[in-house]
Amino acid sequence: MKAQTHTLITTGHRKSDAVSTRSLQRYAITLGLVLGLVASVNGAGTLTPKGSPDQPIQIRDHHLEVTLNNGFARSEVTQTFFNPNDKDLEAVYRFPLPKSASLSEVTMTLGERDIHGEVVEKEKAKTIYENEKYAGNDAGLATKNGYQSFDFQVHPVRAKSETRLRIVYYQPLEIDTGIGRFVYPLEEGGTDDVATSFWNPVNSKVEGTFSAAFELKSAWPVANVRVPGFEKETVTDKLTDGHYKVRVEKKDHSLTGDLVLYYRLADDLPGRVELIPFRKGESGPGTFMMVVTPGLDLKPLTGGADYVFVLDTSGSMQTKLRVLTDGVSRVLGKMQPRDRYRIVTFSTTASDLTQGWKVAEEANVQETLKQIAALHPGGSTNLYDGLTLAMKDLDADRATSVILVTDGVTNTGVVDPVAFHKLTKSHDIRIFGFLLGNSANWPLMRTVCDASGGFYAGVSNADDILGQILQAKSKVLHECLHDAELSITGVKTLNTTGLLPGKIYRGQQLVMFGQYEGSGEAELVLKARMTGEDKVYRTKLSFPESDEANPELERLWAMDQIEQFELRANTGVLPAGESDSAIADLGVKYQLVTDQTSMLVLGDDAFARQGVERRNQQRVAMERSAQATRAAAPQPVSYRVDNAQQPFTPSPAPSHSGGSGFSLGGGGGALSPISTMAIALFAVLALGVTGLSKKGKA
Repeated sequence: MKAQTHTLITTGHRKSDAVSTRSLQRYAITLGLVLGLVASVNGAGTLTPKGSPDQPIQIRDHHLEVTLNNGFARSEVTQTFFNPNDKDLEAVYRFPLPKSASLSEVTMTLGERDIHGEVVEKEKAKTIYENEKYAGNDAGLATKNGYQSFDFQVHPVRAKSETRLRIVYYQPLEIDTGIGRFVYPLEEGGTDDVATSFWNPVNSKVEGTFSAAFELKSAWPVANVRVPGFEKETVTDKLTDGHYKVRVEKKDHSLTGDLVLYYRLADDLPGRVELIPFRKGESGPGTFMMVVTPGLDLKPLTGGADYVFVLDTSGSMQTKLRVLTDGVSRVLGKMQPRDRYRIVTFSTTASDLTQGWKVAEEANVQETLKQIAALHPGGSTNLYDGLTLAMKDLDADRATSVILVTDGVTNTGVVDPVAFHKLTKSHDIRIFGFLLGNSANWPLMRTVCDASGGFYAGVSNADDILGQILQAKSKVLHECLHDAELSITGVKTLNTTGLLPGKIYRGQQLVMFGQYEGSGEAELVLKARMTGEDKVYRTKLSFPESDEANPELERLWAMDQIEQFELRANTGVLPAGESDSAIADLGVKYQLVTDQTSMLVLGDDAFARQGVERRNQQRVAMERSAQATRAAAPQPVSYRVDNAQQPFTPSPAPSHSGGSGFSLGGGGGALSPISTMAIALFAVLALGVTGLSKKGKA
């Protein structure tokens, strides 16, 4: 995988030239499931296409400002570029797309002039951008490149001048076993592309200062914070138990890796339910974000299970089979003799390396490792064939989990998400995966894992090694809550998401969005099964007539709805045309860049000339006003709706026992290739054990 993010791809034309967008260099981005392996990382910065005489555009400075508060994060990125050439350029700025991120603002500063963004239908936005560009006017266009990235076309980047680009996006946050995690994506996923790297030299160096400022406001006490890889450059100020300010600053920094902030909540916090509402007046529905942090007495698991390792041996694995062998060795060494395993490999076709099930005894494990060491990479990537073979010869009397490991793209055989969904639903198995890389196809992985009752999560190459292992161990040692259903009565809720989680693993937080009509008291009920016994948990909550503290929730809810439409299309529930229309409507109404909408960046006069309504201008003003009010508050607001006398669940929320023990990583804390594979496989295996409860064998 290579880093090509936060980049400007330039085309060397004068301001008056008619530049075809087809002349921009296009890059092949990962179109598959990326799970586990890391190749060498190239730089991120300014790219110059083959044959261009232009000097690379310089990165003068790069600044990130993040506020983490009330279950979501606001990220503001400001990057200044300098064009050292004697002519104006058109450029494309690429930014990896964080999962569930809602892009809300784009501002370009050209000289002394700021121009801002408005979201319109995609084709309309493209036409207006081209017209304004050809007329020689300042213009920008932000589009969504599938699930991988945002692309910003900028015209013109003035000769011998600076251009400043500012973007703002929101994303929900989740706590896993008491650990919060925020990733700022700088490293793009992608598969190996030596030719692109050769013909397009990369300038990823920030000539001036790279800086990041985090403000963490938590209604619950925070024990510690950490930015792995930047320990020497990090200054941390603890203002109160739940209020931290963290600053990272580095000179001559290259944008080649993600920036990760961890924060660990205090131990022994209660299981809880938090309800964050937004409603402007009494007209129209309100919006809410509900965060459920279960505190449950989940029992340790015992008993044997079956595991199928599905390993990619395609051509891109040339330098990684040794890493793969090391990772499988670590995982197989953790298994019990009563467990069984199979190894399925796939490239252009799939094969059963172990020729059936093997008991996890020492002699079998050593023989399997020799077989893996003798593998030779080659061919394309037929993921569907690999999964199909993995699902053969299953034992109905034993719980089975599939661990999928690939670094490439699914480019051979069946590639339709609907077909993957049908295949997964046809067997009683669980598929587990950790998505590594900012261009991983997480929508397809969500489709597969949700259908199987499995689990998936993102893993950055900058993550802590020990932290991933600790969270995996937390889950492997305990059963899960299964057949879980959430319901709300007393107040009408609509367009909700995540109300049928199915399984709840130890330490897993449930984050869901919805709308509500009316106001007043309601009841939240969670019904589930644990160790074969029915469980019911309930609490009271109140939906307000008016609460204008968090208007950003409307964008987050709309993005959540968009992801649900995409999921329904991927599973064949909705025709693609119907989901596309609904996504376009949500994108325009709530000003979100989607596959069907784009953000135009123009001057006020151009918006008036083109007849574009300033919806985003109004929404941004409302959000900034609320943010200023929250920033002035001395303490973060607690949105807990249950209480200590009548808690939603009976036990404290799971956490990592702490003190100074949260120093999770050695050295810089980043994942090495071998450690990454070990963690990905070990963590997935750990999660797979929780699937035993599905068949009542826990």
